[in-house]
Amino acid sequence: MNILILNGPNLNMLGIREPEVYGKESLEDIRTNIQELADRKAFGFEFFQSNAEHEIVEKIQSALGKFDSIVFNPGAFTHTSVAIRDALLAVSIPFYEVHISNVFAREEFRKKSYFSDIAVAVISGCGSQGYELAIRNSIKE
Repeated sequence: MNILILNGPNLNMLGIREPEVYGKESLEDIRTNIQELADRKAFGFEFFQSNAEHEIVEKIQSALGKFDSIVFNPGAFTHTSVAIRDALLAVSIPFYEVHISNVFAREEFRKKSYFSDIAVAVISGCGSQGYELAIRNSIKE
């Protein structure tokens, strides 16, 4: 089992950006936690973050034939990116949409996702544990 862990814009600022909303863990802390889980559960993964929409589209396209699942925290692209949606549809790799904060308890514009209706599941508001929940479901634990 190989999983692509994909992170969108501003997630590189975790631990610094609005800790009252996103917590104090950094993106590197999340990657380390996933590595520990991968070591215990014997799955492979690649961890990728970009602030650039085209880089995320290219990463999704290049995942075809390499990954069994995608765990995706799209950040602000959740509410704006038809291009990323189309890339996910093109590769047909099952994916899980993850949000650290509860997007449904925030500003009105955050309640619309371009991905939720095509995701296997949406995990929102569980902090960084949302990644682990998505991974565990992906590996059918």
